[in-house]
Amino acid sequence: MYLNCHTYYSLRYGTFSEIELLELAKENNIKSIALTDINNTSACMNFIQQAKKYNIKPVIGVDFRNGNSQQFVALAKSNVGFQNINQYLSTFLETKTDIPDTPSYLEDAFIVYPFEKVLQLNMTSFKENEFIGVSIAEINKLRFSHLKKFEDRIVIQQQVTIRNKKDFNAHRLLRAIDNNTLLSKLPTTEQCITTDVMHERKELLTFYKEFPNSITNTEKVLQGCNTFFDFHEDRKNQNLKKYCNSFEKDCNMLLDLCKNNLHKRYKNPTQKVHDRLEKELKVIIDLKFVSFFLINYDIVSYAKSKGYFHVGRGSGANSIVAYIIGITDVDPVELDLYFERFINPFRASPPDFDIDFSWKDREDVTNYIFKRFKNTALLATYNTFKYKAVIRELGKVFGLPKEEIDKLSKGIKQQETDSIATLVLKYGKLIEGFPNYVSVHSAGILILDKPIHYYSATSLPPKGFPTVQFDMNIADDVGVFKFDILGQRGLAKIKEALEIIKRNRPNDPPIDITDVESFKKDKKINDLLKSGGAIGAYYVESPAMRGLMQKLQTQDYLGLVAASSIIRPGVSGSGMKDEFIKRHRFPEKRKEANPILLEIMPETYGVMVYQEDVMKVASKFADLTLGEADVLRRGMSGKYRSLSEFKAVEDKFIANCRKKGHKDALIFEVWNQIKSFAGYAFAKGHSASYAVESYQSMFLKCYYPIEFMVAVLNNGGGFYSTEHYIHEAKMQGAIIALPSINKSNHPNIVIDKTIYLGFGYLKSLEHLTIQRLLTERQLYGDFTSLENFIDRVVISIEQLTILIRIDAFRFTNKTKKQLLWQAIFKLKATKQKTKQELLFRTEQVKYELPKLESHWLEKVYDEMELLGFTVHDYFKLVTEPFLPSIKAKQMIDFENQHVLIYGLLVTTRFNKTSQNKLMRLSTFIDKDGHYFDAVHFTNVVDQYPVNGMGIYGCYGKITNRYGFCSMNVIQSKKMSVAVDPRN
Repeated sequence: MYLNCHTYYSLRYGTFSEIELLELAKENNIKSIALTDINNTSACMNFIQQAKKYNIKPVIGVDFRNGNSQQFVALAKSNVGFQNINQYLSTFLETKTDIPDTPSYLEDAFIVYPFEKVLQLNMTSFKENEFIGVSIAEINKLRFSHLKKFEDRIVIQQQVTIRNKKDFNAHRLLRAIDNNTLLSKLPTTEQCITTDVMHERKELLTFYKEFPNSITNTEKVLQGCNTFFDFHEDRKNQNLKKYCNSFEKDCNMLLDLCKNNLHKRYKNPTQKVHDRLEKELKVIIDLKFVSFFLINYDIVSYAKSKGYFHVGRGSGANSIVAYIIGITDVDPVELDLYFERFINPFRASPPDFDIDFSWKDREDVTNYIFKRFKNTALLATYNTFKYKAVIRELGKVFGLPKEEIDKLSKGIKQQETDSIATLVLKYGKLIEGFPNYVSVHSAGILILDKPIHYYSATSLPPKGFPTVQFDMNIADDVGVFKFDILGQRGLAKIKEALEIIKRNRPNDPPIDITDVESFKKDKKINDLLKSGGAIGAYYVESPAMRGLMQKLQTQDYLGLVAASSIIRPGVSGSGMKDEFIKRHRFPEKRKEANPILLEIMPETYGVMVYQEDVMKVASKFADLTLGEADVLRRGMSGKYRSLSEFKAVEDKFIANCRKKGHKDALIFEVWNQIKSFAGYAFAKGHSASYAVESYQSMFLKCYYPIEFMVAVLNNGGGFYSTEHYIHEAKMQGAIIALPSINKSNHPNIVIDKTIYLGFGYLKSLEHLTIQRLLTERQLYGDFTSLENFIDRVVISIEQLTILIRIDAFRFTNKTKKQLLWQAIFKLKATKQKTKQELLFRTEQVKYELPKLESHWLEKVYDEMELLGFTVHDYFKLVTEPFLPSIKAKQMIDFENQHVLIYGLLVTTRFNKTSQNKLMRLSTFIDKDGHYFDAVHFTNVVDQYPVNGMGIYGCYGKITNRYGFCSMNVIQSKKMSVAVDPRN
């Protein structure tokens, strides 16, 4: 009997979820109810899915509003009606225009106009699908209105937005947040009213007994609305089902692609390869996942045609079909990857490919997908109200001083918390977790059989592509599955490095970056891995990863694949990381492994390292089918939604183990290992995909280190700061030059071994200034002097000062102070706005300047101010004496001894111990430029803080773990540095 109900997906308006709405309806004996969120359809499909559990007939629609002004409510008679409503709403959401007073005819939809709106518009005639909605508060007005004669048009429109006084208060707070106003100044026109609540069915009908037709009309409207979405476990896949115009053509195309490309991947394919291929094709065709492979193949083919690099990863790397047709670059036969990890009969959803492109190429690939496929949209995600953010917002709404808001958000309780602060905390807890605004999923793209609006309205976020209003969980439930198209910087570094090498070393032979097999066997590249020299290489450059590879002495592809998974928190947390390192480094320790587990996982010495290991153990240790084993894996990772099915598999695991004669102690030891890390461990194929890209990066780092480091810098770096990558380039033999008027570009460039830093690093230099400078130089050649530059480039004294202070005019052989005076004389200290091209160059007046002294430290501080870092040696800035100390390379000689090392901070981060206390992990470089890691345990982390960039004296005990040395800090001190002499 309710045609106009809101959930908290009526953003910053509603006060409870769609589940709570159904619970409320059941409590009030309501058999049919309409969900009509304001300009939003996010909750509609889940509302339909959940309504069955409450034995309630769900009706879905939209409350069309401009701000808080209700225009009309549209209710879907059918799925076609829902599609039409979504399409209509989307036109306004995408163009950000106002919704009209009356809609153009919406086929298969009922329209309910609010009573006051009908009066305001003086409406005297109504279409068959149009009604006048009257709330309880408006019944008295209806008695004296000419509208009561429209007996067949009047329906009950008792809006439901709140449940009680507490909800009403929360609603007002949300409206104040939305309007960015103090609660005391919130207009009543921006709020619902206190009577917008749900009444018990009999009570509701009592209000309308004077107008029995309104009850009959409302029942007819609800009976006339029937939408259906399939949420059964055997639901149909709603993605684009046919790539060609028939399933048979799709099958033939996939078979032909495999046949034509088999010998490109396997020169002499073995029977094992043929059997695997035949098995996979049968499953793919039987489960009708053919189009999914062909769509991904199409996307990757487009990228290749444009010269874009890609990495196909995720569980898709377990498929030989994907490998043969070029979606992935990981050989599943070589790595013994289970196809059942990717597709199995227990899996209702299509297989999962994550395809990475360069961050520069991803948008073009996305644009291609939208042009190539008809029913396409981005998937949404919801940003929810986080507790601290809510506290801040509510503090502002209540007008609390900033200091008090800061204390509340940090959880600092005042001794006598006043009533307002209490309210802030109380309602902060209530609003926490509410959806705040719709955002775009980081990677998900939907390519569907039916029009996108069949499922949802769409908006047009800043990315410029239509985006649905529901998230991946609802999408999965209804059979809408995403394609993951991601952007990363590692591929851009590889691509740009190749371009830089071509320019800087034109006589070198061409590089085949796809020749990963030879890279895997290259001793120099593998030496980079085991020595921790992979700075700049995607995924293997972090201190933790470099430390792990030194402990493992990783020197081959399989070792890197293992390291990529062992580093994950699940494996570390289960204690199996240390066990793996020990067994890897000391073969005699492998005997300590349980013989059954060692037989199942000989490659990883009886230790579960990958998600596939969970499946192997479940299959061989507990006699589960591979399909059941994948249910177990998905359940552990939190991706499986049927808890009962997961519990059944868990019970079967334990029962089968007992039947096989395994002792309970072993059964539960293995079970707890699975439990502790399965949700965090990588799929082996996923690790292998990353390892391929890492080898490509390391080839470039090994043989073209300077060019590679320029590409790293030009693509936003990675784990470390810009300054650190510049240091690494120096260590590889590069000469670092400050930005130069005649040499530099917006990004960094390299000429032979000299890296000219880009103008883009100059934080205050305007983009337009850079553009003018580069255009002038490109068209008319190098600048010959400061005067020549000023004559040719329109520039203000402020912008010119930045270029002079960074020494961009050093080719003139004049000091910065001389150049600054010349610039002031030339520009007469005025900002030039426009300039005409000079017909004749006039001789400049020469000014004799006195000798102006300068100090080298002035350069250092100019660089710090303008670039955010200095290219000078930090150690030379230290003003206090260095005490006797050792260097990073000597740490191995001082194992278990207390020593002092001086280092420049590279990176530092906090970790939590098992007791939930803070500790700090830091990385430094010593005076010779070599790395050392330091651990600040909980007893010293507060006593000796690390306060930003600088040189630190670190005193502590040297520990040696499998040949990798680090320091347990006992004391540390930041060294004093020379101050700016101008101050």
